[in-house]
Amino acid sequence: MISKIFSWRPWRPGAIIRFFETINFTPGFLENIPGKPFDPMIVLGIDTSCDDTSAAVVADGRSVLSNVVHSQVEVHHVHGGVVPELASREHVRNIMPVVAESLSRARVGMDDLDGVAVTVGPGLVGALLVGLYYVKGLAWARQIPLAPVNHLEGHILSIFLEERAPSFPFVALTVSGGHTSIYHVEDYGRYTPMGQTLDDAAGEAFDKVAKISGLGYPGGVAIERMALRGRGDRIRFPRAYMGRDSLDFSFSGLKTSVALYMKRWRERGAGGDGVTLADVAASFQESVVDVLVQKTVTAAQRMGVKSVVMAGGVACNRRLRERLSQAAGEQAMEVYYPRPGYCTDNGAMIAVAGYHSLLRGERGDMALDVRSRFPIKALMADQGAGSAPEGD
Repeated sequence: MISKIFSWRPWRPGAIIRFFETINFTPGFLENIPGKPFDPMIVLGIDTSCDDTSAAVVADGRSVLSNVVHSQVEVHHVHGGVVPELASREHVRNIMPVVAESLSRARVGMDDLDGVAVTVGPGLVGALLVGLYYVKGLAWARQIPLAPVNHLEGHILSIFLEERAPSFPFVALTVSGGHTSIYHVEDYGRYTPMGQTLDDAAGEAFDKVAKISGLGYPGGVAIERMALRGRGDRIRFPRAYMGRDSLDFSFSGLKTSVALYMKRWRERGAGGDGVTLADVAASFQESVVDVLVQKTVTAAQRMGVKSVVMAGGVACNRRLRERLSQAAGEQAMEVYYPRPGYCTDNGAMIAVAGYHSLLRGERGDMALDVRSRFPIKALMADQGAGSAPEGD
């Protein structure tokens, strides 16, 4: 066994970890050896959960050697949103060149990889399957450890791709087109859900309001740009706080309110009353931001933490960043944001999550399947059972 491991990948951390697992050492013990004389642990991360094909190479869970993202915005723009079948076809077409480009930019080859991580959920089933089956083939052919990753965990850990990162514990808000949740983060792999959307995600509400308003897709960028020219206090759209102690979200009522307002606004002559489309966009954005900021700061106060992380596509919104920084600062809290390229879906955040999963000794096998729904609670249950996630 020893000769097999060290002849395959001499003195690389992936091989060393597998060797020490066979003699019952803790998988993550190498992290605590000061000045360890080993090469970095290189992980390839792949995400095909929605409409971006992405692959990244990350060393030791912190250093990004490459991060390649192929966007499908032009494909879906004419449809006003993501078409799952088209997304899957684009992933099939692009995954191999995207991975090749990622390896090329990182100046590494397949033989340099110590592990490969892939999103298995939540997301669009057809899209997820493209990434998973590619990685299964790669892991089997190259005999590389495979780490199945929860997409939400990837967003939570994306902050560790930045030089400025928080210490544990902290509160994390993940806010995107598919997810809006708050977590108490105690350590890598230890996440407690505190609140979540009960209907539409915040990013989904941005997309739907943009479509209603004729601003196109993707809606988050369109709404934000239009809002810069409007007044956020011009229209008092509803804020769904869901009760005094609730940290859950709801944006479907807000979406309906904007739709009804837009219908009346157009009937009155679209701006004849002095209210512009920019005012509508700014007022809608302000209503979303108010709720996200209030609940996130409340969650941090409730847990007694001084660090707040915000990640996910909507975390790119400048008004949201500004308001959260102001509100958290008033409570002597530090706010951390990944750069925009790490807020949206990317392979680098999946590589980070996969790196820590591999250090914990977690492995996926060829029976692994995807999950359209994969809440953090299910991830915790899988880890507690000592098994990799399986299909629902």
